Amino acid sequence: MPRLFVALWPPADVIETLARMPRPDVPGVRWTAPDRLHVTLRFLGEADEDAAAGALRGLRAPAAAVALGPAVERLGRGVLMIPARGAEGLAAAAVAATGHLGQPPPDRPFVGHLTVARLNRRPPPGYGPAVEASFTASEIALVRVEPSGAYETVERFALG
Repeated sequence: MPRLFVALWPPADVIETLARMPRPDVPGVRWTAPDRLHVTLRFLGEADEDAAAGALRGLRAPAAAVALGPAVERLGRGVLMIPARGAEGLAAAAVAATGHLGQPPPDRPFVGHLTVARLNRRPPPGYGPAVEASFTASEIALVRVEPSGAYETVERFALG
């Protein structure tokens, strides 16, 4: 079975803004490519793709205003991220629709974020640039992780 997750893909203008962030070449820091920048609403892990798509077709949720920023922060020991506020309701709706599929949803509050780098060591000194952007999430997507690690959008689902 494929590895799946439910995501918000920011629009092109937001991706362009994020792609202009400094990305210092530092050993142990792996920057996320602009075409992979997303907000994960629910990670399903290995799950049946047809069942997941069917569950999400029944999801009813309004469009959401999502605000990114105000700066890059650490999340745990291994992630640099930009906070994403406003996606909490969409994450709850995704969990409600797909909670019976894949791995169980985490037993902790949702932390909306967009991962900009993975770390094997400390981030660059003083790294935490200011970055602010916003967008209206008018759709969510079911995404498959290919064996190569590439992300493939399986299906998009309109909100509102």
